[in-house]
Formats: sequence, structure tokens, C-alpha cells
Amino acid sequence: MKILLIYPEFPVTYWSFKHVLKLISKRATEPPLGLITVSSMLPEKWEKRLVDMNIRKLRDRDLLWADMVFISGMSVQRASFEAAVLRCNALGVKVVAGGPMVTGRHEDFSGIDHFVLNEAEITLPQFLDDLAEGKAGKVYSATGFADVETTPAPDWSLLEMKHYVTMDLQYSRGCPFNCDFCNITALFGHRPRMKSASRFIAELDSLHSAGWRGSVFIVDDNFIGNKRILKTELLPALISWQKEHSFPFSFNTEVSINLADDEELMDGMSAAGFDSCFVGIETPEDIGLDECGKMQNRGRDMVASVKILQRKGFKVAGGFIVGFDSDNDTIFEKQYNFIQKSGIVSAMVGLLNAPYGTPLYKRLDKENRIIKGISGDNTDGSLNFVSRMDSDFLRFGYRKLVQKIYSPGTYFDRIKTFLSEYRMPQVRLNSDWRSDFKTAVKVILRLGFFQSRGKWYFWKLLGHTMMNCPEKITIALTMAVYGLHFRKIADSI
Repeated sequence: MKILLIYPEFPVTYWSFKHVLKLISKRATEPPLGLITVSSMLPEKWEKRLVDMNIRKLRDRDLLWADMVFISGMSVQRASFEAAVLRCNALGVKVVAGGPMVTGRHEDFSGIDHFVLNEAEITLPQFLDDLAEGKAGKVYSATGFADVETTPAPDWSLLEMKHYVTMDLQYSRGCPFNCDFCNITALFGHRPRMKSASRFIAELDSLHSAGWRGSVFIVDDNFIGNKRILKTELLPALISWQKEHSFPFSFNTEVSINLADDEELMDGMSAAGFDSCFVGIETPEDIGLDECGKMQNRGRDMVASVKILQRKGFKVAGGFIVGFDSDNDTIFEKQYNFIQKSGIVSAMVGLLNAPYGTPLYKRLDKENRIIKGISGDNTDGSLNFVSRMDSDFLRFGYRKLVQKIYSPGTYFDRIKTFLSEYRMPQVRLNSDWRSDFKTAVKVILRLGFFQSRGKWYFWKLLGHTMMNCPEKITIALTMAVYGLHFRKIADSI
């Protein structure tokens, strides 16, 4: 068979970085890890092609080539997903859909011939067996969870790697915590399921052999879900592999704030090449943390925890939420103060939303407060439920908060706060200095001469960095160019 795998387009969002991708000669931040992993699960003799609509347009001749289309996506990609399905229907191409968006509410989608839901390691073989026998059904679902040790390495051959900022890998699924607004445990369970160290290293080998060098995002929703296994098995193997290969990769991942409590784990991750992490802060208010069940954040000085991570060599990005039932009109200033003090440069602030299947959704549904599905865009200012705070006031306060933290003066001050705390890791990526220098020149020209707002603040940051910490100049330039994107997102809310 001829199989076309389609990844729908992302709109302009906080994490898309679309406003600055051209500046660094890229077209998308990350590849579609799920689809290229599914490709490796399909029969080897089948022909497979990928159209990542974030890289290039989907053409009719792509669809007409295919016997069947496999498509996946997240809620934020829904418009592009549905448009692609309609084009398949018009041309008579059968469609197989899976992934987190359709797994949540597959009955909401039309034009799909076959739904392969939940984890593909379980449901895809069932579908393929029925397809071979000519009796493929409409819906394939599962209640259990897959053994991720059986998950094959992604099919890197489908990618045009030069167009991406980073490559993706997965080590584990599941999270031990129970934040009520998060659907990760509904999709993947509470018990983290990890690949063995040898299995994960084999995937690194495959990525290295495919020619990639640079940033790798470990997509786990909580990489440190099982600290003991990390410290005793994976990190020692990862450190050894990196040394043997002259550190071709730097790693970024998502963690919970309690990483700051474990010095051995922080040191191990840093030695393995981890230099960035995303942490769900959500709110500085204990009452809000109680409300959403974020107990791992309770009873601690979270600003101090963030600074511990920064001093260990982690560039910390953070997620923040306003709109909890317990929030009042003081929350906006409290969030602003926390973000500025912490030096979290990439602060993603969103309105609370209730994804289908979460404890929050179930509670609000019982209270007849759900009004629509989520958009999937963390920072578009949308609400899918009736808030306790007046919704117009909440949106107004949210918009002002985001615009304030990304105004040039405030943003560049936060970069300086970060640089003053951040300690460069001992491990350094074996990077291409020529490419880095070329990008640095483009960034200085764009931000120092051709941006309409913030030129003076940019030059002040550059001077401050060269005077006080010249070894951090690349980081300062990177964060400065992020600000160009973030300001446009803030202005669009």
C-alpha cells in the first residue's frame, strides 16, 4: 500500500515561534514524532510519505498518490485537520485518524473512515490485521496502556531535518501527579512507563546516524516521574553516550518543580546535556494550587526553587494560569511579580480551560458551566466554561498581564534577572560556530536596527551582557529574539 502521513498546520501560537523562524532559517520548531513513530509500526514493504503542513503545502497530487491517509493532531490544529480531511473526502482517499485530539472525542469528527485511538502500540496492530483480512472496522480503542519498550524508533527518513529547530524523542509516558486541569493522566495514566536505558540509547543512535546534531526535546509530560530509575539507569548511560559521541545533542524536557529538591538528579541531568526545562508553576497562590490539586507546588518558595534550577544550568520556561475559581482581582499583579522575580523569560500565561476527560471538566460539567470545547491554544484568551470572576474582567486583566510581561522594558529586565542567576553548565554542545555566528549577525541586525519597538532596550541588554557575563551572549541573543515573537503574540490577544 501507499500511505500518506499528514500532520496539520499549527496556527500562530506561543510555542510556534512563527514570527522568528525565518530569522533562523527554519520552518517549524518540531517534527511530528507520533506520525513518524507510527510509520515505523506499518509494514516495511508499504510505501510511506509524510506531508508536514508546517513545512510545505499539501497538494492534490500527494493525496492522489496515496491508497490511504493517516492523520493526527492536537486540538490547536483542528481547523487544518478538518480541512485536510475534507480534501481527502473530495478526492476519494480513505482516512485513518488517531492521536490525542480524536482520542478525546472521536464522535465529534466526520469524514473519517477509521479511528485508531489511544496508544497505537495496542490499537494499530488490531486495525492492520483487520485491514489485511478486508474487514477493517470504524473504531479501534483500548482501555489499557502500552509497554513503551515495544515502541520502535521513529522513521527519521521521512523528515527534511534541516527545516526543524529541534528533534523529538520520548522516554516515558504517564505522570504521578493529579492536576485537575490536565488530561495527561486520562490519556497515559498515573504510573510512569519508561523505556529501558538500552532502548532509549538505541533511539539516540538512530537519530545520530540520521545526521542530526543540536537540540533534542524529550517530550515526556514529566521526565522525572521516576527519579530512581533516572538516576541509576538512564542518566549514567546517557552521560556515557554523550561523552563517546563528543556531545552532539543538548536536551530540553518538561519536569515538575520538585526537581529542585534533588541535587543528585539535577547534577546528573546537567552532566547528560540537559540545559532547558519547562515547569508548570500555574499560580503563586496556595489556594489556587489546592483548588487544582497541584500539591507538588505547595509549601515551597517557588521563586527560590526556580533559581536553584537556573543556578544548576537550566533555562527554565514556565506555565502560568489565571481564572481559577479562587482567583480575585489581585491575581494579575501577583503573577506579574512572581514572573519578574523568578527571571522566567519564557512565561506562558493562559486562561484556565477544562479539556474533555479531566477532573476539572467533570466538575464543571456537573455544575452546568461548560460552554464549548477547548481551542487548544494556551494563549489565545479563550474560555470554555463560565468563570467565577466576571469573564470580561478576567479577559481584560489577562490581556493586560501578558502585554505587560512582554513589553520591551519589562521583558529585557527579566532577561537580566535570569542572566544574573544562571550558571553556565560545564557540559557544552559541540555546535557549528559558523552557523551560530551567522545567526547572531542576523539577530543583531533585526533587533538592533530594524525592529520598531525595543531597539534601545536590546542595545542595553547587549552592553550589560558584554560587560558582566560575555560568556552568556548567545543565550542573551536567543532570548532577545524570542521576545520579538512573544510581543506579537501578546499584541494579538
